[in-house]
Amino acid sequence: MVFTTAINFVRSRGPDEFWRKRKIFKLAAAFLGRRRNCYSIAIRNVHRALVYATKGRKLKKMDFANLWQTRITAGCEQHDIDYSVFRESLVRSNILLNRKTLADLACWEPFTFKALTEVAQKRAVDEGITVVKDRGIVAVHKRGSQKKN
Repeated sequence: MVFTTAINFVRSRGPDEFWRKRKIFKLAAAFLGRRRNCYSIAIRNVHRALVYATKGRKLKKMDFANLWQTRITAGCEQHDIDYSVFRESLVRSNILLNRKTLADLACWEPFTFKALTEVAQKRAVDEGITVVKDRGIVAVHKRGSQKKN
């Protein structure tokens, strides 16, 4: 596009502005009222929604890690072995399963998990791994009460 004067160049925003606004409006399509129609309001709300989405992805990872930890701990308590002893014994037995896999086994494959706990208990006895069990008060932490990093 050729401009004969600088005034026409300054006033011309052209197709770039259309596509820039269209990108924001597409992200705001599910919003209600002026939040989806008015560009100045839509851009603020889209930015906030993207920030929440970013935080949500991190919180989702933390929630699943806590869920897996709880499931493994519950499975270990069922078979009377401490979690730290269980993990250490599995590592020393060259059974390198991650927390997600162990949690799935504890939840959906109880006989397989029982076999793993038996292997871990046997290794713990052979290696002399011991832990003091504290059957006192159990603290329950909710997501909002945990310290943020």
